[in-house]
Amino acid sequence: MEARCCCLYRLLIHWLIVVLLFIAELVHFLFEGFHFPFIAQDDLLIQYGECAPKLQQTSLPHTPLTHLLTTPNPLLQNHLHFSPSSSSPEQNTNATTKMVHSAYDTTELVKSSPSKIDAVASHSGKLLIGCSDCSLKIYSPSDPPTDPSDHEIRRETYSLERSISSFWRRSPTQMDVSSSRNLLLSLSEWVAVHKLPNLETVVAIGKTKGANVYCWDDRRGFLCVGRQKRVIIYRLDGGREFVEVKEFGVPDTVKSMAWCGENICLGIRRDYTIMNSNTGVLSDIFPSGRSPPLVIPLPTGELLLGKDNVGVFVDQNGKLLQDGKICWSDAPTFIAIQRPYAVARLPRHVEIRSLRAPNPLVQTVVLRDVNLLIQINNCIVAAQGNTLHGLMPVPLGAQIVQLTASGEFEEALALCKLLPPEDSSLRVSKETSIHIRYGHYLFNNGKYEDSMDQFLASQVDLTYVLSLFPSLTLPTLSHSATEKAESTESSSRLSRQSSDASDELEKDEKEEKDEKRMGRNSLVALVKYLQKRRNGFVERATVEVTDEVVMGFADGYKSKAKKKIQAAHISSLARETASVLDTALLQALILTNQINLALDLLKGLNYCDLKICEEFLKERNHFTVLLELYRCNGMHHEALKLLNKLVDDKDGEFKEKFKPNMIIDYLKPLCRSDPMLVLESSLYVLEKCPTETIELFLSENVPADLVNSYLKQHAPNLQSTYLELMLAMSETGINPHLQNELVQIYLSDVLDRYKELKEEEKWDEKEIFPTRKKLISTLESNSGYNAETLLKRIPLDALFEERAIILGKMNQHNLALSLYVHKLHLPEKAVAYCDRLFEEGSNIYLTLLQIYLNPSKTLRDFESRRKASKASQEIIPKNKGKSGARFSKNKIVEIEFAEEKRFGTSTGTDSARSDNDFEDENEGQNGNYEIMLSEAMDLLSKKWDRINGAQALKILPKDTKLQNLLSFMEPLLKNSSEHRRNYLVIKNLNMRENLQVKEELYKSRKTVVKIDGDSMCSLCHKRMGNSAFAIYPNGKTLVHFVCFRDAQRVKSGSRSRRQV
Repeated sequence: MEARCCCLYRLLIHWLIVVLLFIAELVHFLFEGFHFPFIAQDDLLIQYGECAPKLQQTSLPHTPLTHLLTTPNPLLQNHLHFSPSSSSPEQNTNATTKMVHSAYDTTELVKSSPSKIDAVASHSGKLLIGCSDCSLKIYSPSDPPTDPSDHEIRRETYSLERSISSFWRRSPTQMDVSSSRNLLLSLSEWVAVHKLPNLETVVAIGKTKGANVYCWDDRRGFLCVGRQKRVIIYRLDGGREFVEVKEFGVPDTVKSMAWCGENICLGIRRDYTIMNSNTGVLSDIFPSGRSPPLVIPLPTGELLLGKDNVGVFVDQNGKLLQDGKICWSDAPTFIAIQRPYAVARLPRHVEIRSLRAPNPLVQTVVLRDVNLLIQINNCIVAAQGNTLHGLMPVPLGAQIVQLTASGEFEEALALCKLLPPEDSSLRVSKETSIHIRYGHYLFNNGKYEDSMDQFLASQVDLTYVLSLFPSLTLPTLSHSATEKAESTESSSRLSRQSSDASDELEKDEKEEKDEKRMGRNSLVALVKYLQKRRNGFVERATVEVTDEVVMGFADGYKSKAKKKIQAAHISSLARETASVLDTALLQALILTNQINLALDLLKGLNYCDLKICEEFLKERNHFTVLLELYRCNGMHHEALKLLNKLVDDKDGEFKEKFKPNMIIDYLKPLCRSDPMLVLESSLYVLEKCPTETIELFLSENVPADLVNSYLKQHAPNLQSTYLELMLAMSETGINPHLQNELVQIYLSDVLDRYKELKEEEKWDEKEIFPTRKKLISTLESNSGYNAETLLKRIPLDALFEERAIILGKMNQHNLALSLYVHKLHLPEKAVAYCDRLFEEGSNIYLTLLQIYLNPSKTLRDFESRRKASKASQEIIPKNKGKSGARFSKNKIVEIEFAEEKRFGTSTGTDSARSDNDFEDENEGQNGNYEIMLSEAMDLLSKKWDRINGAQALKILPKDTKLQNLLSFMEPLLKNSSEHRRNYLVIKNLNMRENLQVKEELYKSRKTVVKIDGDSMCSLCHKRMGNSAFAIYPNGKTLVHFVCFRDAQRVKSGSRSRRQV
């Protein structure tokens, strides 16, 4: 007995808690108060499993618990929530369904009707009932509506207003009201149409006699009737007459039908078929199983077809939809649709399920022997013998409160979308509250991604979500932002409060939940959430910065005090929130090892807190991300310092990860914005990888003069390396100043080596060591250096090849060739020199030939030139002071030009000289120099096509044997004779062409024109007759001579006027 009392006491306490919570949530929903406690589902719902056996042994033996919980009582059925563990008949048949709230209240609309109710309809708030005694009874509420457009069914018992006996010959089986046309359609012996509200007979369609079913399309005014094995389609014409449109035959009697767009779905035998209303073509869908076919149209235009205890959703063409199916606890005989629920009449009760997949069981109403179930206006009516029950929908607000309290958040959100548009603000607030609660529920159950989706949908404050991750370090918000965050947190704490038992449970599980919150799954979900919200925050922060800049420009002429006051009022909430988001996002990406995404975050526009992120990255040795953090914040000195340290770490763990190329990659974007920083930071990589560093300077257009001067001052040993690589890589070359700088460096190194070797008496003029080779190559390939300055630095008794190259750059080819021939004794280089300088019509080879054949003259010229240069170098130290220096400089220039004029060769002069002149020179020459006749003959035989033969023969000595000239004269004469033959051929061809032209002229002049009596003048269009005539050059145009003369005069006059 004590155990029974204890169970009853616990049951009463649970019921009391549920009722109080429901009242609190209802008040909150109606008046928008604070969030009421969110209690876990297991603590809130009534647990009956352990109490049911004991309660059935109490003093209520005739009232079992299952009947008590399903009795249509406002206290027990409408406001109690059933947990998944509750025992009910429905759960025994389908373990996946559960009753969570009350969607409908049951009201007796009509009590004890005189006859059985067979058909029901509604018009203007009144009930039209067709009874089995063929009478029509009209029931109205106690206070009839004054507005004719008010068609709602009220929560009260209706009273009989009017009864029309023998309204039909047989009891009606189907009845519908067309509110837009004020028509009553009914089916008894045939289909009849009456005018409302006076019930005047409009038409009785005689051809439908014996029909068993019909369906009405109120929008188009089409009526489809199933009669025996025929389907007839009618159209309402003018509101008083039905016109037959089509008639089709079907395999058997139609048991159920419904319009679906332009088609009609028919239930024939135990099969479903789609009929085209225009052609009558039938398309089978699927069989209905053991139960009769049941076709139910949905408000969306789709269909719900019954198959045993399953309702299948199909579209207008009979194709299965992805929404799935509704599983009833038994095969239904009637189904009514009222969004968002489907109500079915089962043998033992009325079952209510959600139309939203997976179509859970919502409510069960115990109404046995229901013979009619139909949706009318705002409710669903169920006829039970002589009684008419109304299933009145519970207000959506109350349903939302029940679902939220019971933990059915998705169903509650689905109902929120059905709230009327005028309650948009209420809808938003409720959806926000439900999303937050649902998010907490999912988060606590380890469904982190789904939880973040709910927080995202609620648009809850960002700091509120981040508070679920206590291990993340976030920047401190300002006063306004802190107040907003605290208000959100306070409301959330209020919404998450629960009973004492749940509070104790939360305290016990707090440590375990904190560990799970910082796991990889939760952080990955947080990353996705932050990425989805980031764009909006970053855009607002950017707009805020732009507004501040614009305001700063607008206040440019105001006082500084006013500027400070205005700046203090500028809100920085958007930027602070963006900073919190980016800082948390970066930490979450690092903790989940998504390094690439973290780098992408920093490379774009971001508001990461520098101090927090720097400490966070240093603790975890994520130096790659730290470098990117420095870069995006403009801290290039710190980044390069860290990078150099990591590259120099030869024995550490970062040896293989950080290479010198990373420094070059970092410096690339800085070359144009901060070239000095690039130069200061490039000394290390210039030593390690000079080629890549020079490529960096060239590709990013770092000023070459700046680089050269910096290296000259801080790294002289790298200056030549830089200039060499720059000269080799640059397609356009380098400027003359840098060329001269490079040549001077090479020359200085060569001169130093020359002095050392000369002191050791080891100097060899023909020895080409690497630095000298670079100097010669640079002198040959470039021309931007100062040749005169370099020539003064070169010693007179050495470096003849360098001197020859420089003299060549100064166009003193005679002296250059003399050095190659007589000082270096390298005739092949002299020939190569001539090959480089040869142009069509040039006499450079004649100059070389003169050097071969007259060596004494060229050597005297060189010696005189050397003495003049030596004398000029001795004059410079003797002159002191500015004026003296200026005079000596000018004097040296005059001497240089004088020597150039004196020793320069002129091709015209050389070609005009006679053999006697050479004879005189040969007579006065010194006998120490021999003529290089063999080299001259070799030159003539190889370069005969580039040398003027006549001038070459004049230069040759008189005693030259003709046999030695054979290799020169033979190809020269052959070439001359060949040219002569070619010229003769061209001459003959020209003469032939001239003769052809003369022949054509003769033929053109020989043209014959026949004039007869019908010949007409092309100008005046008159007959020619015997008048003088003229013919145009084409030989066809015939005119009078007078007309031709007049035409010429007109042309000459127009030309003179144009000239004037």
